[in-house]
Amino acid sequence: MKKDLIKDVQKDANELLDLMGTKAKAKVEEDKENDVLLVNIKTEEEAGLLIGHHGETLNSLQSVLGLMFRQRTGEWKRMLVNVGDWREKQEEYLKEMAKVTAERATQTGEAQNLYNLSASQRRVIHMALSEDSGVETESVGEGDERYLVITAFKKTPTNVGDELNAVVSSSFKGNPALKSGEDVIKPKK
Repeated sequence: MKKDLIKDVQKDANELLDLMGTKAKAKVEEDKENDVLLVNIKTEEEAGLLIGHHGETLNSLQSVLGLMFRQRTGEWKRMLVNVGDWREKQEEYLKEMAKVTAERATQTGEAQNLYNLSASQRRVIHMALSEDSGVETESVGEGDERYLVITAFKKTPTNVGDELNAVVSSSFKGNPALKSGEDVIKPKK
């Protein structure tokens, strides 16, 4: 991307911040790996104002800067506006919530619903749980009514027997009464 465009986005961001009556300053850099422009806002006193309720002001600034870029270039470019490390903290919070909810789904055997999440928040949770082989995630509903469902996979008797064998055989390692490689619990066929 041309450095002039990055400077233009930085200028636009700083003008918006001035129009909002803040003393905050924006610095823009390109993340080529993720194909996004990172707009980092530095402020000491106005972080809460710039973040807004659940990040709504940040998301609005992000949208406006994206529209301004589109107007200038005729192309869409993904923007990510951040104040301090708010987005990183938010992502960690969402990952922890995903982990706790997945554990609850696994323990209870009941699907767990997460409401009032934005599309980007649902995506973070989908990604956080994508490597967990014990649960699956699905977004359900339309528009503002869309929510996330986390469901635990049901364990089959074979899976349970395999898990028990792993636990029991590790407990009896070195026991001469058991032959090497012998299952303590025989799975039903």
